Amino acid sequence: MNLARTTATARRVLAQLRHDPRTIALLLVVPCLLLTLLRFMYDGQPQAFDRIGAALLGIFPLLVMFLVTSVAMLRERTTGTLERLLTMPLGRLDLLLGYALAFGVVALVQAALASALTVGLLGLDVAGPTWLVFAVALGDGLLGMALGLLVSAFAATEFQAVQFLPAVILPQLLLCGLFVPRESMATGLRWVSDVLPLSYAVDAMSRLTATSEVGGLLLRDLAVIAGAALLALALGAATLRRRTA
Repeated sequence: MNLARTTATARRVLAQLRHDPRTIALLLVVPCLLLTLLRFMYDGQPQAFDRIGAALLGIFPLLVMFLVTSVAMLRERTTGTLERLLTMPLGRLDLLLGYALAFGVVALVQAALASALTVGLLGLDVAGPTWLVFAVALGDGLLGMALGLLVSAFAATEFQAVQFLPAVILPQLLLCGLFVPRESMATGLRWVSDVLPLSYAVDAMSRLTATSEVGGLLLRDLAVIAGAALLALALGAATLRRRTA
């Protein structure tokens, strides 16, 4: 890893995003709009919103970051930009970390906006520290970014990149405990849910709404989210191809 090359890549990606207002709106505005819609769906049912809203505060940013980063990295390959970059003294890890740094900045802003809106204006009742809600939302956004960079290596077109959303994210959404408590699932499904990172994201948000204590289980959830993001980045660096076949 070369810090100068990584930061140069991050600056280039941020410059591209700055000239793409639709992508910025998708990353920053859409999660806030979805959370607002959810709040009014449960108007008059604050307890239901507290239970579901906290979980979706982490899920919505993850979904959006996954979609945008998978398509953005694939576009680098299909346009030949990635091949040209890798003929220079730029390693795959430098490139992926540069992308991670750039989208990490976006995830930071995204998590700050979504957390402030949900806990502030929308009135989400959180028993735990507010900064930890922000930390979990940020970790979920970074996880979505890392998974998006990973799966982009296995897609040949932008349409195929989008197809990974139901293949990779929706099974996690069904098994994360949002719809049915994981303890109530069939044994096999519970075992699968135990190894899916989104399960720990939902568990972390649920703990923050239920108790003010920052216990070992919450720290474990945060560690799993961070570890899954790092693992996805490492696998992405190992599988990244210069161009689409």
